[in-house]
Amino acid sequence: MWCCLIIIIIIIIMVVISALCLCVSLYWKLKSGFDFKPTLISSCTPCICHCPPPLSILKLAPGLVNLSVTDCGRDDPDLKEEMEKQFVDLLSEELKLQKAVGEEHIRHMNITFGEARRAASQYQKEAEKCNTATETCEQAQEQAEALMRREKKVTSLWERRARQLGWEGE
Repeated sequence: MWCCLIIIIIIIIMVVISALCLCVSLYWKLKSGFDFKPTLISSCTPCICHCPPPLSILKLAPGLVNLSVTDCGRDDPDLKEEMEKQFVDLLSEELKLQKAVGEEHIRHMNITFGEARRAASQYQKEAEKCNTATETCEQAQEQAEALMRREKKVTSLWERRARQLGWEGE
């Protein structure tokens, strides 16, 4: 449907451009026809050209002359059947196609959404494992620090006692 509309627009543009070219050509012909001033072109000698005659459309495409718009698609059964459909049938068919495309889009979106949910769940599990491991490490670090403080206190106590008994240290 859009393809036909684009083709029609292109044909209209080509017709307008052709008409403009024709009008400009006629304008210059009329202007030079009413211009009575002598020009340099009239003083030139005629050119001698040995060019071949231009090819006619009959020689290029002999079957093209016999075609008409009414014959278009006459031998194609699918095209003939399509052209015989009523406008309402074509609209309902278009709506069915749009519905099918929409349903396919929704199905694809649901699949993608499900995959995203599974990935998010997996990332959530990994994050929970990470948090648990971090908490365990932090607890072990706190315990190690507390143990080290106790050991320093005991070491300090023994060092004090040793100094009282005459140890001079290093």
